[in-house]
Amino acid sequence: MSSSLVAYDDSDSEAEVEKTEVPNTSSRGKSLSSSSVNPVQYFAPGILDTKSMYEMQPTDNTDSSGMGTVCEDHPERYTQNNNTDLASPYCRRAHPSCTAFCMSYRNHEQTSSSSINSGISPQKRMHKDSITTVKGIRPYIPKRLRQENSGMYKEKESDQGENSNCSVKLGITGEQTLTKISELIKPYLGSKYKLTEVPKNLVFHISEHSGPVNEIQWCPVREQSHMLLSASMDKTIKVWDAVDAGCCLKTYSCHYCAVRAAQWSSCGRRILSGGFDSMLHLTDVETGKQIFSSKNEFRITTMKFCPTDSNIFICGGFSPEVKAWDIRNSKVIRVYKAAIQQTLDILFLPEGREFLTSTDAVSRDSADRTIIAWDFQSAAKISNQIFHERYTCPSLSLHPKESVFVAQTNGNYMALFSSQRPYRINKKKRYEGHKVEGFAVGCEFSPDGTLLMTGSSDGKVFFYNYNTARIIRTLSAHREACVSATFHPVLPSLLATCDWAGEIKIWQ
Repeated sequence: MSSSLVAYDDSDSEAEVEKTEVPNTSSRGKSLSSSSVNPVQYFAPGILDTKSMYEMQPTDNTDSSGMGTVCEDHPERYTQNNNTDLASPYCRRAHPSCTAFCMSYRNHEQTSSSSINSGISPQKRMHKDSITTVKGIRPYIPKRLRQENSGMYKEKESDQGENSNCSVKLGITGEQTLTKISELIKPYLGSKYKLTEVPKNLVFHISEHSGPVNEIQWCPVREQSHMLLSASMDKTIKVWDAVDAGCCLKTYSCHYCAVRAAQWSSCGRRILSGGFDSMLHLTDVETGKQIFSSKNEFRITTMKFCPTDSNIFICGGFSPEVKAWDIRNSKVIRVYKAAIQQTLDILFLPEGREFLTSTDAVSRDSADRTIIAWDFQSAAKISNQIFHERYTCPSLSLHPKESVFVAQTNGNYMALFSSQRPYRINKKKRYEGHKVEGFAVGCEFSPDGTLLMTGSSDGKVFFYNYNTARIIRTLSAHREACVSATFHPVLPSLLATCDWAGEIKIWQ
């Protein structure tokens, strides 16, 4: 408002007059750093006898910042550039095409006039039924109405922020990179997974995330398993072509805080994500539109889709409750309550009728409720006396063939349990030698079940023989803590790792 106020005979006192708060116009778009892929030797996994290799061309930093332009007249702008030769086996320079959705909010009370015309004499308020607009005079709004309008505006802005679509940045132009079938994967689609060998050679070194990478996951659809999903503390989710090119395909900026967990849907066309902003998003991979979006009551640390119903997922975090959501009606259908403070991981057991949660509840003399077994349908607690040692379990993993699961512990070892009631621990097998030291270090079995793999807080990856529990080999993969490592579901012995420095590496 102007510094001078128009005096009215029946107006309120000057003590009640305050400046109207006009929220600043902000852009929903976000600039993301360009991808950088180090040149390394590539060993084609599709050829076992003769290993063909070629030099990777480094992807230069592009001169385009990728920032969406804020336009008053055009609130949303989408640009896409398709000029990459996808048939070439080399990793060409990625021309970043921006896909930024920029929103500008306006206050209906703000007018274009900069000051009151001093040549017009002050006017009194007229009757409500005969209001006429006098040029240069800003109408008086009582203090009570100004406060109500300001509250309505903030509420509307919050709703628009929660329901807006993801800001998407294209790494490699062209939607064909998301739906293509890799030539290296095709020979293995018609056959069963063979024996897993310990990887030795570095294929790709990717360092585009600006924050720690919390989780990585290969696409579960075999034909599209060249795509790798990553969730980072830099508030972004990225999809990579981690088989052919080692380049970022798309970047999704749905969250305004760290993304703690992200999961592929069973169809491979959607990504479920949650983070420290307490938001849940189900995003379409190709368009970036949010199919499901909801505000949760707590910060999210883990999520899992139900294996028998792809429309239902379970999420847990900084809360004594674990919730089951239905994305069709955006509602909570079940609540699992326990006397805990935080849920660290969730694992569905075979057939999806039961699931496990690992928590931070540790008593003085023994662990109580560290691992809890739940009935999925009734939300009843089956058992909370599974693990009796004084260590929390940051991650759980199910064996692909046998009825057992493994729990990563903060005691620098992994414990083996039966996945059938009463979920007894196997005291004869104990996988130790790596370091956890408070990091959420993940563990996983190889697709054939012969190897058990885990990251380590010293940056190494440890490979254990599942049957003997002995260390087969250690891989010095990263300088910072290696928090996740996962084998490719189709290509034998292809491994992806990530660390606390934001790096992702592909090994074979």
